[in-house]
Amino acid sequence: MSNTSLLLLNLVLALMMFGIALGLKPADFRTVARHPKGPLTGLAAQFFLMPALTWLLTIVVPLPAEVALGLILVASCPGGSFSNLVTYLANGNTAMSISMTGMASLAAVLMTPLNFMGYASLNPATAALLKQITVPPQSILLVVILVLALPLALGLLCGYLAPGFARRSEPWFRVTSLITLLGFVAAALLSHWPQFIAGANVYLLTVVAHNALALAIGWLSAWTMKLPMADRRAVTLEVGLQNSGLGLGIIFSFFSDLTGMAIIAAGWGIWHLLSGLGLCFLWQRQDRRQRRVPVLKQVEASRTPPR
Repeated sequence: MSNTSLLLLNLVLALMMFGIALGLKPADFRTVARHPKGPLTGLAAQFFLMPALTWLLTIVVPLPAEVALGLILVASCPGGSFSNLVTYLANGNTAMSISMTGMASLAAVLMTPLNFMGYASLNPATAALLKQITVPPQSILLVVILVLALPLALGLLCGYLAPGFARRSEPWFRVTSLITLLGFVAAALLSHWPQFIAGANVYLLTVVAHNALALAIGWLSAWTMKLPMADRRAVTLEVGLQNSGLGLGIIFSFFSDLTGMAIIAAGWGIWHLLSGLGLCFLWQRQDRRQRRVPVLKQVEASRTPPR
């Protein structure tokens, strides 16, 4: 990518984080403080289980070093704003989802560089690749601060000082930045299309399996903690729908020559939209079926003649 394109990508990511912060209110944080079980479960699954199990996956399954490094990077990123929309459509706890995305984005300032560099150094293949590139961890930290922490802080401040503007503009920031980010994802895939086609079986299977692992980690973590169904869905989607756009920004900034990494992050950006919406459809169908059961029982009871 050119310097202009890279700057635009980081600006889009920053606007997305700014839009998330506009939707956060002090009451959201107070609710999390009073009921921390759900958000803490999601954050633990996001920043501890997901990177650790992804690293284990790259050790057990023989993968190209670039692909393994891309998986570790995506696993180290926080949840994306798309999880908030899908949680709403799936009848999940949307307020908790938005709060988790905000808190995860702030935690990612430290945890994303720490997890990525730490777990990448524990895999011999990816460690050798990192040594060839020699990326200082503080450089990745600076990018994450500028793309995540600073926009979130400005969005929270804007929401506090101008709540009317925040309420009106928050949907516009979310939708516009998401559509633009999808354009960058599509451009990343198209620019590496020959390489993608050449290794499509590896890339597709890897992305699908990794995303299924992420969704399973979120669901099983929430199920183990016996969270209510709405919270369980929010945690599942927060862990399973990663901010792969942040991964693309880091890749284009520091790993522009590693085509496999870019394809993995871009493939994640497309596939998690499909898997998230597919899961949402299944949950909606399940809810409609459960709502029909009591009605059918009442109808059958009314038709049963008294003894």
